[in-house]
Amino acid sequence: MSVRRTKKLSISIQEHMAIDVCPGPIRPIRQISDYFPRRSPTSPIPTSSLCRSGMACGEVGGDTVDAIGSDSDDCTALGTLEFELRYEQATNQLHCTVIRAKPMDFNGLADPYVKVHLLPGACKANKLKTKTIRNSLNPVWNETLTYVGITHEDMNRKTLRLTVCDEDKLTHNELIGESRVSLKRVKADHTKHFYTCLEHPPPLPSPNTTGEALRGITCYLREWENEQLHSLEERGRLLLSLQFLPPPCGGDDEPYNDGGGGLCVGVKRCAHLAAMDVNGFSDPYVKIYLKPDIHKKSKHKTAVMKKTLNPEFNEEFFYEMSLSELANKTLEVTVWDYDLGRSNDFIGGVCLGAHSLGDALRHWTDCLKNKGQQVERWHILTNQLPKSANHD
Repeated sequence: MSVRRTKKLSISIQEHMAIDVCPGPIRPIRQISDYFPRRSPTSPIPTSSLCRSGMACGEVGGDTVDAIGSDSDDCTALGTLEFELRYEQATNQLHCTVIRAKPMDFNGLADPYVKVHLLPGACKANKLKTKTIRNSLNPVWNETLTYVGITHEDMNRKTLRLTVCDEDKLTHNELIGESRVSLKRVKADHTKHFYTCLEHPPPLPSPNTTGEALRGITCYLREWENEQLHSLEERGRLLLSLQFLPPPCGGDDEPYNDGGGGLCVGVKRCAHLAAMDVNGFSDPYVKIYLKPDIHKKSKHKTAVMKKTLNPEFNEEFFYEMSLSELANKTLEVTVWDYDLGRSNDFIGGVCLGAHSLGDALRHWTDCLKNKGQQVERWHILTNQLPKSANHD
């Protein structure tokens, strides 16, 4: 008696993971995408999908209109958001006008509002928020939120995140969806309109998805990245004005006397400061030194502004000296959080002088070259404490 052997059927792992469960015999398919087709995030958006979601691309009143989104159930279920961005380079201001949100698939009515953040950056320091629209799934805000102290460098490297939330006074506010826009897409002094699909926040990576062999390397890289981010941490912005006033008579290098020339330092305002208190705010004030300070008479302080991350000081301080003396000096500016009964917290600082770099060096050089002219510039406050700065 002979045994007849049947041919062994080999099924790949892709076929095992993708089984067509329609009525009839079980039929394996090659790829999961053949049965559940999904579009790639980088693939072009068909015109028909934009029309179904009420979005369009074109020119409206000479302004550019962008439509951003994906043809997926997740996108259309969360809804869409309409807003516009405008960057004014002369004033270093970024205006975000939140217009409206399209109907959202939400259980019952909502109390929606929009939060805006600049990334990378401390969320609490640069958060802006619209008003809340009560009991609506078609909210219309037409509200403009303004960031100050935004430089051209910020426009090239930062991203704006807009988050639509449902306010709940009894429990935590619920996130409906978010949209992110790279600021490099916005041209200076031009208004750009956006119609975007709301998306889920990007998921955090799970440690279970990493193999045992790579887990140690991942932890090392994560610690190294945190150290790099901490060393480059931004603590806010500071608007300074510098003006060298020459003596009323004689040359710039003549020894000063009563009524002579010197440096006028104007502390205008701060923006997006880091929150140092448990209430989410700070009580900031500014200290300035002109180093080297042999007689220890160069220290000046502004008034303390209570419970704010965007204080306005508008105070000026004067150092009487000649231009040649000033060329060898360094101006140290630090921002502190005032705490009653204990040491004040350092928020951030910046140094301006001949040995500085970047915007600080350009600001200092422009001041010395343009005698008699007031030169204003925004500076990024870093978490690096100047060596000569001391706690109060």
